[in-house]
Amino acid sequence: MKWVYTIGRIAGTEVKVHLTFVLFLAWWTLSGYQEGGPSGALTAALLLLALFACILLHEFGHILMARRFGVRTPDVILLPIGGVARLERIPEEPRQELLIALAGPAVTAGLALIFYLILRLTGGDAGVDQLNPLAPFLNQLLVTNVWLLLFNMIPAFPMDGGRVLRALLASRLGLVRGTRVAASLGQALAMLGGLYGITTQHPFLVLIAFFVFLGASAEAEAVETRAAGAGLQVSQMMVTNFRTIPVYATLADAVDLLLSGEQREFPVVDNNGRIEGILTRDNLIRGLSKLGPGGPVSEAMTPGVPVVQPTLSFRDALERLRSSRLPALPVVDPAGTLVGLLTSDNITDLLMVQRAGPDGRAATRARS
Repeated sequence: MKWVYTIGRIAGTEVKVHLTFVLFLAWWTLSGYQEGGPSGALTAALLLLALFACILLHEFGHILMARRFGVRTPDVILLPIGGVARLERIPEEPRQELLIALAGPAVTAGLALIFYLILRLTGGDAGVDQLNPLAPFLNQLLVTNVWLLLFNMIPAFPMDGGRVLRALLASRLGLVRGTRVAASLGQALAMLGGLYGITTQHPFLVLIAFFVFLGASAEAEAVETRAAGAGLQVSQMMVTNFRTIPVYATLADAVDLLLSGEQREFPVVDNNGRIEGILTRDNLIRGLSKLGPGGPVSEAMTPGVPVVQPTLSFRDALERLRSSRLPALPVVDPAGTLVGLLTSDNITDLLMVQRAGPDGRAATRARS
């Protein structure tokens, strides 16, 4: 995700904010200023920051529960629509996902209860009714957390309620079918919520519905991808018929290679055939514009690219390819010899064959 900035690390998990959250905070503060001057701006900013602190605690409820089952969480991102904790994998057992999904709402419920007790003990108005801009600070946090709790438990996957539903369905139908059903229901509810937001002129609700719809589709696709790739290794999905380019070649030589076939990414090797980097089509275009056809490949390539081994599992290879942000990675054997090329296109083709039927695995070796 672009425009994301790390603001700290808590218990091994990076806390990040998206630029749109900063813009949302500025807009919210400006609205408070227009209504109440400097004090209104300060109150609005503090209220929003306190609310997102509650959301961060909600996400750490998920994170700490996930750690009990050995699932790491590299980071959590704060967005205008809430927080997103990125789990490194889906828990193996539906029961584990159920507990992880419920941990966040449990934290929100606990916070609401704490605010309620404080208001009662201090003699404040602890009535849970519509959010009133003139209500006391804690009362606003109480009401907002209650609404967040109720909203999060709507069974619209991938929201918390949808994850609870997916966990229950997965225990009966299996992970792939359970995810498909939960995602379809989540998308249906997102469309209804979006239509309601349009007719009632609530653009924020439309935005949330949009993200829920996309999130349900993306997670369902990710689960099906992992299921289709289960048991596969890099050796079964790498390109073995490929061409390399010497590190001393010119960009004009690279253009000739690009136009002579369908290959779009070229491993760059030294005189001994060792990997120096990789030249992608984007590298080539940028290099031509800056260096011209006579420019050296070594100045246009991406150097120091990670390599993968033929025995690496599908899940680990896919994660390494994604984290590299490159369309292809070199495959080397234990001796360091280049033996293949792992490309996004080849993985996509393989998964399409895998999903086509039980004979797909046997029919696929590598795409040239």
